[in-house]
Amino acid sequence: MNPTSPTTSPLSPALAGHGHVTFLGAGPGDPGLLTLRAVEALAGADVLIAEPEVLEVVRGHARAGVSTPELTVIDETSTTAGVPVLRDAANLVMEAARGGRRVVRAVTGDPGLDGNAGAEMLACAAEGIPFEVVPGVATAVGVPAYAGVPLRDAQGTDVRFVDARTADERCWTEVGASDGTVVVSTSLDSVAAAAGELVAAGRKPDTPLTVTIAGTTTRQRTWTATLGTIAQVFKQGKVLPSPEGHRPVIAVVGERSAPAQRDQLSWFESKPLFGWRVLVPRTKEQAASLSDQLRSYGAVPHEVPTIAVEPPRTPQQMERAVKGLVTGRYEWIAFTSVNAVKAVREKFEEYGLDARAFAGIKVAAVGEQTAAALVDFGVKPDLVPSGEQSAAGLLEDWPPYDPVFDPIDRVFLPRADIATETLVAGLIELGWEVDDVTAYRTVRASPPPADTREAIKGGGFDAVLFTSSSTVRNLVGIAGKPHNVTVIACIGPATAKTAEEHGLRVDVLSPEPSVHKLAEALADFGLRRRESALEAGDPVTRPSERRPGARRRRTT
Repeated sequence: MNPTSPTTSPLSPALAGHGHVTFLGAGPGDPGLLTLRAVEALAGADVLIAEPEVLEVVRGHARAGVSTPELTVIDETSTTAGVPVLRDAANLVMEAARGGRRVVRAVTGDPGLDGNAGAEMLACAAEGIPFEVVPGVATAVGVPAYAGVPLRDAQGTDVRFVDARTADERCWTEVGASDGTVVVSTSLDSVAAAAGELVAAGRKPDTPLTVTIAGTTTRQRTWTATLGTIAQVFKQGKVLPSPEGHRPVIAVVGERSAPAQRDQLSWFESKPLFGWRVLVPRTKEQAASLSDQLRSYGAVPHEVPTIAVEPPRTPQQMERAVKGLVTGRYEWIAFTSVNAVKAVREKFEEYGLDARAFAGIKVAAVGEQTAAALVDFGVKPDLVPSGEQSAAGLLEDWPPYDPVFDPIDRVFLPRADIATETLVAGLIELGWEVDDVTAYRTVRASPPPADTREAIKGGGFDAVLFTSSSTVRNLVGIAGKPHNVTVIACIGPATAKTAEEHGLRVDVLSPEPSVHKLAEALADFGLRRRESALEAGDPVTRPSERRPGARRRRTT
């Protein structure tokens, strides 16, 4: 018997029909920091009321159709400061809960450290509305962890948390007299003032200081200085003055945040593709796992479909093949893409069939992603290439036709209209008859939005991954040629040749024809680039940060 969380048990009959509110901590910004309980609560919400800063973090875990009323700022002073404090969230929460709905109230960080959430909890208690609290990773704790700044050491140094917006003179005096670590929540343009308060209260000007903006996200940036030098560091680095001066930051003050220590512990910002905008020109369904892998390397994937999938112009061939599948015409069916699985599955559903129609038929998949799509359909493939995940790899493992063991000599091959003939020719050579059927057509997708096209041509992307020759041709056709500072990564020699024919310089070539190996190869490239910059004593920059024209375009 699996243990059950006490927070997930059904409401008692006495509470049935009443609203319920979950005050949920969404963490500092990284969606991966949501707790399991937070994800459960979001999935069951009727209404989601979230701080604007974390709405995108939590919305993806809510069910389709969840109501997400927009919070409006009702305090003019906080609007001017760029940090809206008072909102109409309490009214929205209470109105939805009184209507018997399940409400999730999501706040940045942890609800226990949010004063507005505390007031809303009291309002629920006063009206007898049941509520629960799902703790989150506090911003003042999570951001230093991602910045590589431990708040305590083996000696157990004292840690104080200060909100500079509400700190009074007594608060500054107390933390100034302490020799412990001070974690200050403030804004970028108020860091120097907070440092001045600490120095005036008794902290030494040479006390180390780290300042982190956009913590736990791929926009994170950390500066290292001292209380006495931070203003100069910002000025010399042209960090301030800036229109983004109002943005919140976490500053950590104390000897334990010394620069030498952060150099060793900065695990997040030192990821090989940290902050890189990587263009993934594939369909949404195909791009999901690749984008997740890129995020693990610190990249920001941007998915641009270059190919749209449409039904074949004449469906009769596909209809005959599916009927033949049911009546025992085939020994094998070979799937060479996720789209082929989808096309056959849709045809099955049209006829009222399911995975049981594959009984007695051997099923082959060209690779792991295609195999996963089959498993999701309820079919476990009999053959997946042990080596290269391609038509050639499939042929290497495909058994020759043997009239003794194979009662039927025919293979059903549902595929795209533009697929190559490699697999058909190889199967015929092995003695098989092949019904080569167009299951779907691939057509050029619609152009992406204007800002995406401009970023592609203007050098706004750090890298682009080309997973086939058609993605090269289609991307250039619908959006234009990537800028010469953009790193071009190709899945194989044929794709690289097509890229070069379009005037692109290929920087990264995957060692195997696999999208995951391609992402690994790009990460290795980024890591080598980072290490070279550090060895040369240069700042680590992204390719898009290079001056336009600084890198000569390769001529062919």
